[in-house]
Amino acid sequence: MVVFVLRRLVRIAVSLVAVSMITFILLELAPGDFADISRLTSGGSALGGGASVETATSQFTSRYGNQIPPWEQYLKFMKGAATLDMGPSYKYPELTVQHIIGSAFPISAGLALCAVALALLVAVPLGVIAALKRNTRWDYSTMFGVTALHSLPSYLLALMLILLFSITFHLFPSSGWSGPKDAVLPVLALGLSSAAVLARYVRAAMIETLREEYITAAYAKGAHPRVVLVRHALRNSLIPLVTVTGPLLATLMTGTVFIETIFQIPGLGQYFGIAAQARDMPLLMGCTLFFAAILMFMNLLVDLAYGLLDPRIRFGEGGWATWRGPRWRRRMLRPAIATP
Repeated sequence: MVVFVLRRLVRIAVSLVAVSMITFILLELAPGDFADISRLTSGGSALGGGASVETATSQFTSRYGNQIPPWEQYLKFMKGAATLDMGPSYKYPELTVQHIIGSAFPISAGLALCAVALALLVAVPLGVIAALKRNTRWDYSTMFGVTALHSLPSYLLALMLILLFSITFHLFPSSGWSGPKDAVLPVLALGLSSAAVLARYVRAAMIETLREEYITAAYAKGAHPRVVLVRHALRNSLIPLVTVTGPLLATLMTGTVFIETIFQIPGLGQYFGIAAQARDMPLLMGCTLFFAAILMFMNLLVDLAYGLLDPRIRFGEGGWATWRGPRWRRRMLRPAIATP
């Protein structure tokens, strides 16, 4: 497994370099830069005042020098990123990029973990019951409800929650980030939208698993229905759920621009949106690399979870429990067969 993880880490490093190059090229091709946009706007934002053009120019000159070509800017930035020193942000010159990411990521990650936990608590029971009672009124009503919920964008659901719980009943604040009470509505908006997606996957996986022969054999041996459902059917139905939950968690952990903007949450998604609008190259590049790294590492954890959930994947062809090195080395290590 160690060799398997090391190979994946090498792939992640190469992929991050490719992502950084694509991001930098697109940023260079985009019309305008931070100085032009700062001249056209006031520079204010929901997270605090912006930097002046002179301050951003001095920050750029001190780090990259005068008249430096774009390719050299990219190399200098990547050299700093390799040592976790991505320099100050143009928009917030008093803060470094790594400081912004370090302070904003825990907020987005906390919201993501609570939202995914809520989604799983809602989706797994709904999906299991819908699969057990398929083609009944419960199945039809449940799938209709989750499909309708999934069709609503998360920001529209957030506005509906604000209208209901903040304006009508005055139970929760509509914006701000000062305590646990402020996280209720954002978690509901993210969790309910995610639960609508996960419930359909759980239902489809459970229906397919319940048709397998080993489920019939378990019932024939006299096993308790609860044991068959939990130990055999539900466990083998978790692979599609893990496949979807891993990238979903990574996406929510790196911040959701609309939800964080609506509720005025100082998370990573809101910083990313402001950096994209202001053409803040260091902050935009740093957030993009961080997003890509979180997503790739989460996919690695998902692949490892496959092997833990299903031994057939772990010990199958190409599985991490059977990998022993390159093919030429495996042929060398293969024991010789004695010939008469």
